[in-house]
Amino acid sequence: MRGFWLLLVLVAAAYADERLFIGDQVIRVNAETEEQIQLLQALETQEEWEMDFWLHPVSTDLPVDIHYSVLINNLQDLLDEERAEMQENQMNERSTKSFNFGAYHRLETIYSWMDTLVAQYPNLVSKQQIGKSYENRPMYVLKFSTGGNNRPAIWIDTGIHSREWVSQATGVWTANKIATDYGTDASLTSLLNTMDIYMLLLANPDGYAYTHSNDRMWRKTRAVNPGSSCRGVDPNRNWDAGFGGPGASRNPCSDSYHGPSAHSAIEVKNVVNLIKSHGNFKSFISVHAYSQLLMYPYGYTCGSVPHKSELDAVGRAAVQKLTSLYGTRYKVGSICNIIYQASGGSIDWSYNMGIKYSYAFELRDTGRYGFILPANQIIPTATETWLALKHLMEYVRDHPY
Repeated sequence: MRGFWLLLVLVAAAYADERLFIGDQVIRVNAETEEQIQLLQALETQEEWEMDFWLHPVSTDLPVDIHYSVLINNLQDLLDEERAEMQENQMNERSTKSFNFGAYHRLETIYSWMDTLVAQYPNLVSKQQIGKSYENRPMYVLKFSTGGNNRPAIWIDTGIHSREWVSQATGVWTANKIATDYGTDASLTSLLNTMDIYMLLLANPDGYAYTHSNDRMWRKTRAVNPGSSCRGVDPNRNWDAGFGGPGASRNPCSDSYHGPSAHSAIEVKNVVNLIKSHGNFKSFISVHAYSQLLMYPYGYTCGSVPHKSELDAVGRAAVQKLTSLYGTRYKVGSICNIIYQASGGSIDWSYNMGIKYSYAFELRDTGRYGFILPANQIIPTATETWLALKHLMEYVRDHPY
């Protein structure tokens, strides 16, 4: 018996420094067109994806074999765990009559909580309906204001892509943080004594409701597309900023379908109307997930914006604050240069409207869980993100233009 255990020790020692390939897979791709070959060749150059081409893309006559690591082996297992956790949380909330900021919630629960927040802080928080969605759901903005008309303002939206649940959850936590810290946090108090904050927690209410009822991975709106059986428009490809250009699809079945025309999505049009009618927004911040990025314009072109150096420096300082809490690493840069070219995006539109401090976050993580980020990461994500948001808002307060 002793010899058996010795053998196990020797085997373990032999493999101690050897790379293992548990969970890795190799797939074969048969490219049918020259365009597909070119796409595969472009993919091969993306070093950060760590894909190992065993047979390289050469021609349509030859297969392409790719070795890669599997991040999530069975997505449904994660979804089942997520749903069970949500159901347990709902039962706990009903029994304790409290709202759990470390859990994911349905649209109706978030809307109800917004009313509770307004009732708790009536002199600071108000709820404004800015329109209705395609499926006739109200779209509500929380306005944080200490008085005065048409004061300089900061815009924050979350959940424009419905499956990015940590975005909406971070928005809810952040709204509560703003309300509870006013009067005790000197910097935030100073900010709100001179500026307003507008928060759209559910920028895509139909899509978010659908992720709970039918398809957890749904990204777009739920608009009917005439002539197509596929529904929905990507609400972050529908803005009048390089509309219809690279990184957006004309195919209604695509997740990045840009829609028939700029601002054709009513959810986008509602925001556009508010921003234009207000006329005094100094910052526009859109919160997405995932990838751990803080981005500034442009997405529709890889060319630099006039304020690139300032936006980059402010973004890096904000990320430094974020990283200081848990060590979470973020990249900073223009959309086109650090993630991909994407036309018709919201912060490109806001920047072109003259709102210089336009930023987009991609929250946790970098792919281990992706869109299915465990609920126990909501509060850590929101807490670290708040440090970056607060820095951005303080900078905007101190640098009026």
